[in-house]
Amino acid sequence: MLTSFLLNNGANFFASGWTQFAAAFGLAFLIMLLFGRPFINAMHKLQKKGQPISENVPQAHLKKAGTPTMGGLLICVAIIVPSLLFMPIDNPTGWIALLSLIMFGAIGFVDDYKKVVSQSHKASNGLSPMTRLGLEAVCVVILAYLINKTIPPYIPELSLSLPFGIILPLGIFYYVFAYFVIAGSANATNITDGLDGMLAKLYMPVLIVLVVALYGATRIGFMDTVMFLPTASGLYAVLGAAFGAVLGFLWFNSKPASIFMGDVGSLALGGFMGTVAMLLKSEIIMAIAAGMMVLILLSSFVQTMYFKASRKITGTGRRVFLRAPLHHHFEELGWTETKIVERFFIVSILFSGLALVLLKFA
Repeated sequence: MLTSFLLNNGANFFASGWTQFAAAFGLAFLIMLLFGRPFINAMHKLQKKGQPISENVPQAHLKKAGTPTMGGLLICVAIIVPSLLFMPIDNPTGWIALLSLIMFGAIGFVDDYKKVVSQSHKASNGLSPMTRLGLEAVCVVILAYLINKTIPPYIPELSLSLPFGIILPLGIFYYVFAYFVIAGSANATNITDGLDGMLAKLYMPVLIVLVVALYGATRIGFMDTVMFLPTASGLYAVLGAAFGAVLGFLWFNSKPASIFMGDVGSLALGGFMGTVAMLLKSEIIMAIAAGMMVLILLSSFVQTMYFKASRKITGTGRRVFLRAPLHHHFEELGWTETKIVERFFIVSILFSGLALVLLKFA
């Protein structure tokens, strides 16, 4: 009887966006729980010494030496498999989101692999900054071109959506804007991934905002601030899978972490997040929701720029923070890792709440 029901009604059953979301979420979470421990054991055997601990972190992090990395590989699998099973195959938006996940994940994998093989605590033993930024630029150009092709004919091409229904044509600068959104998101998540469980916890409230934006974009009149984007319906399964995979990863990554996400995971999730925001024409809303990650990224940028400028002027480099990124500053102040993660999580919820308010009433 069950088989007959699935054969006769399966297509209609999974035509609902929320059904696709729930099914993909459940399968992704299940994949993480079932394969998480075997994957960790395999990474232990393959990596032997685990992830090398950076020289730019507090001394307390040295005890994490030997913890395997590249947990993002399993996250990507847990997103891709349910997405392919439940998303509408003829809808391009889901494919573009998965492409961003794969491309940025590939950059992160190479970076992780080089570091693990060299077993060096120096970040320079991964991809050089210029190489990584260049590869990210290539990915963004491809993604921006594809994203622009999904925009309905009643919305100008190469444009930015602003509150109150304002459309700002960007022309060729659309690709520059896309770089700041997608590559910026990738690097923000990458630098946020510094404490056990932190990126996963800060990422989930942003996902909730994107899901609400998706619902608004596929329901006429639900939100005046969100454009009607019928092709966006292809993102329900993909976002559901992402939510389930990240939540499942947190099961093993919460303090004390059994495995680290690595650049393969953080870059993949960041590129994915920025790409989905662009597909939904909700880039500004996403930036507000990800405000905690933005602050963490800015803290590292400010620290680097101020140090270089002060060294050039005075001959001695000076610092704004005790240590950057921001979470390491609070570690130096004596905050425990758990307290930092939980308080940053609270702030992330507040930023996402603000984004939801603006999404509904801006």
